[in-house]
Amino acid sequence: MVEWLYQIEKGNYIMAHMIEFLDGKASMAYAGETPWHGLGTKVSNDLTPNQMLKAAGLDWKVNPITAFANIGGKQTDIGHSALVRDVDNKILDVITNDWVPNQNESAFEFFNDFVAAGEMEMHTAGSLRDGQLVWALAKVKDSFELFKGDQVDSYLLFTNPHKYGWSIDVRFTPVRVVCNNTLTLSLNSQSSKIVKVSHRREFDGDVVKETLGVAKEKLAKYKEMAAYLGSKRYTDENIVEYFQRVFPVTGSKKDLSKNAGIALEIMDQQPGAEYGEGSWWQAFNAVTFMTDHMIGRNADNRMTSAWYGSNKNLKTKALETAVEFADAA
Repeated sequence: MVEWLYQIEKGNYIMAHMIEFLDGKASMAYAGETPWHGLGTKVSNDLTPNQMLKAAGLDWKVNPITAFANIGGKQTDIGHSALVRDVDNKILDVITNDWVPNQNESAFEFFNDFVAAGEMEMHTAGSLRDGQLVWALAKVKDSFELFKGDQVDSYLLFTNPHKYGWSIDVRFTPVRVVCNNTLTLSLNSQSSKIVKVSHRREFDGDVVKETLGVAKEKLAKYKEMAAYLGSKRYTDENIVEYFQRVFPVTGSKKDLSKNAGIALEIMDQQPGAEYGEGSWWQAFNAVTFMTDHMIGRNADNRMTSAWYGSNKNLKTKALETAVEFADAA
């Protein structure tokens, strides 16, 4: 399961939760395993998106309210608005007047066709950062298995921010079940970027769904790539070179950076090391395991970086470099 949604039972990666509480109740619903700290409402895995929305306590709206400055005793329009939540009149952020809010209901409606067609099931949903970040996660009815037991499942994550400067974010990710390693896959065949929709215009789910049509194709290509990496073996020399390139030395003349050395040490200790042992698949997953479960001050920091920050890019670099080494093997 995705690390930032679940604690890892075999380690000490328990996240300091950021789930919002409204009226004393955690704004989260989940199907399956209990999330970290036991927060949220447990639901069945056959809920409609709208039912998941309500179960997670996310059936509220946001409204832009003109903001004023008190200048010389007069109320002066400053050209901005407060983004106010209707259930408690809480100001979530200050926005420009051309910023178009996307309601939670609209975000969850995005999943309707997929769920009705049996292609996905609603998995988890919640509100983070005091309502500024609402998300819904659906499990895609696609998975594959390699090396007689190495299963990879796939998920679709929809992030609906109520925060100025953040875009609506839809991404597809495979999750290696044995170790919870994740990797964001591009959903746009013409771009290395994930699907993002600016708040400068009204959200159109149909347009994004057209882009998502390549998701299954991406998973199939990832399976092919994983099998290829598992068929190519590294040597004692080029595995060191690989980690040197993924984790280059900075500000030092040492042969190996600290993270490169750790990656070498955990090669045979990481969960799932028995699958594709001695191959570039094993080497690549040493990097993804580190980024998802080891690098960073805490699990919260790792989650943020793995989904939105530098660790996302690091995993992409690790995959591309592993394929390069495998090609040369």
